[in-house]
Amino acid sequence: MRRPLLAALLAVCAASAAAEQTIAAADAHVARMGRMVAEPDGTVRFGYPGVTLLLAVDGTRLAVDAAGSANSLVDVVVDGKPAGTLHLAPQVKRYDVFKDAAPGPHKVALVHRSETWLGVASIARFTADGAFLAAPVLPKRRMLVLGDSVTCGADMERGAGNKDTPDWWNPRLSYGMLAARALDAQVQLVCYGGRGLVRSWNDRNDEFQLPAFYDLAVADAAHPVKWLQADYDADLIVVAIGTNDFNSGIPERAAYVDAYTAFLRRVLRDHPHAQVALTEGVLLDGDKKAALIGYLKEALARVGDPRVHLLAPAAHQPGDAVNGHPTTAQHADMAAELLPQLRRIAGW
Repeated sequence: MRRPLLAALLAVCAASAAAEQTIAAADAHVARMGRMVAEPDGTVRFGYPGVTLLLAVDGTRLAVDAAGSANSLVDVVVDGKPAGTLHLAPQVKRYDVFKDAAPGPHKVALVHRSETWLGVASIARFTADGAFLAAPVLPKRRMLVLGDSVTCGADMERGAGNKDTPDWWNPRLSYGMLAARALDAQVQLVCYGGRGLVRSWNDRNDEFQLPAFYDLAVADAAHPVKWLQADYDADLIVVAIGTNDFNSGIPERAAYVDAYTAFLRRVLRDHPHAQVALTEGVLLDGDKKAALIGYLKEALARVGDPRVHLLAPAAHQPGDAVNGHPTTAQHADMAAELLPQLRRIAGW
């Protein structure tokens, strides 16, 4: 009796193994949104927040092999509903995306919650107990949002105490991604906390500022990876930079406007089909806000291109008593304020 039983068990295991399928993260069954790098073995690496991998599976279990820093977080969305957050380990490890799900097709999105300075993450492969279906189709419209920590969704979801932790970030509910979903557009968040156009929040100018990290797929200072602008033909670009430049005082006008003008000309050249919207952002107020708006107006006049637009002054969103970054609710207000202007500019 033992041999037939053993044979039956082996047959069940063999059938289960045969039904299990594994694909690389760079496989055609996976749709990818955001800046990332595909390695020769099919692993994808990324640092910017909001980078998203989407796939559809007909099965009851899906796992992912991934790695990152101790601060790398990836949100899981299954069938349109948040389903937890993966806290990645430095070494490649297998994580359950879902298990014991109802039989049938399921749509999955993995969204990078952290930003580059918190760590670069990688996803190697997916394993399912059923079939991988055709990759979800990304929207045809393409947005690009350039900015700093606010664009990255930093410190939106306050936790206990007053010390921010990586789980306070939530780019999926940031103004940029909210606006993109409302406009039926895919989006890249190309942003870096604490940085500006010419200097960081602490007055340093020896770090990647927007003109530098704009050209990077992975803006890791130790191992930067070049981005090819032609790989993403944007239709609408929002430039939300300047808060950190003004943190330590109002920068000298001529040099700042020169730098902004030169950057705008690069963006227009790199994205010949894009409308470009400029905003001073929501954190500055008073004299600093007025000065930055003045600088934007001068840069706009110098460029003299009808594809560049200055948005209406943004409502001040100073965060709360816990943290000076906009809250999740304030990001929703920011998106609502931007949407009619972006629709008009893009003709959407």
